[in-house]
Amino acid sequence: MSKVSDPSSLVLQRKAFAGRLPVALLNAFNIPPAAWKAKPPENKGRTVAAIVAHMHNVRIMWLKTAAKGSEIPGQLDRATVTPGQALRAIEQSRLALSVVISAALDGDGRVKGFRPDVAGFLCYLVAHDAHHRGQIAMLARQVGHPLPQKAMFGMWEWGAR
Repeated sequence: MSKVSDPSSLVLQRKAFAGRLPVALLNAFNIPPAAWKAKPPENKGRTVAAIVAHMHNVRIMWLKTAAKGSEIPGQLDRATVTPGQALRAIEQSRLALSVVISAALDGDGRVKGFRPDVAGFLCYLVAHDAHHRGQIAMLARQVGHPLPQKAMFGMWEWGAR
């Protein structure tokens, strides 16, 4: 595959993960404290804390493959992670993945260990985060602590910081 050369594509892909989109993710973590470790209905599934840890840990898994040899953030413990630790970790993994994405866009358009290319990788990351943001919103509601309206709308306000 040749180097990605469409300037509009480069700008769009860089901004999508490195720019405004993560703010929507962080807004989703405006989780009522009582919901953070609340047991899911019928004790089936993950807690909100465990879901957030999983989101970060999957990013770390990809970094270990795609950015081998670089500084990679540590994983989170789903049983002990706090909201503050989660926010810091999500930001660290976002920054590290932004480097991988930029390198792929400046190079041959590929991400080591992922097929088909950097565009697919970015779509995978966005879809994975979106899936789990939906789980978090639903679980918080199910345990009696729905996300504040500001956080719910904030997930879709990608143009605002």
